[in-house]
Amino acid sequence: MFKRIMVPVDLAHAGELTRALQCAADLAQHYKATIVYVGVTSATPGSVAHTPAEFAQKMTAFADEQGKESGVDTESLALTSHDPKVDLDPTLLKAVEDTDADLVVMASHIPNLVDYVWPSNGGTVAARAKVSVMVVR
Repeated sequence: MFKRIMVPVDLAHAGELTRALQCAADLAQHYKATIVYVGVTSATPGSVAHTPAEFAQKMTAFADEQGKESGVDTESLALTSHDPKVDLDPTLLKAVEDTDADLVVMASHIPNLVDYVWPSNGGTVAARAKVSVMVVR
């Protein structure tokens, strides 16, 4: 049913993604699908990496580690954005097409008052993506 599962990852908060990562791994095992971990960074130094090249290396290491733990095929895609906080939704939506994903599994957060004013990334991707999106809380 699914062949390529895209999983957006914020390496700065990887510890908070456990449920979404496990869900994606379970689905990939069941459908013998490949997981593509997608991360977005800026060109300027950040808390995770000093350069986009270093960020790409960390994304590759993350994908390799996840693949070894779950026993599924994994890939990574590191994207650079002028302002990841502002451009995250359109960058992820383009990544769905670029990775040829047929399912997106994303972590979410517990909604709060701000979510009634600004939609969450998961909600925006789910509303606009042309593929199935599973938002895991």
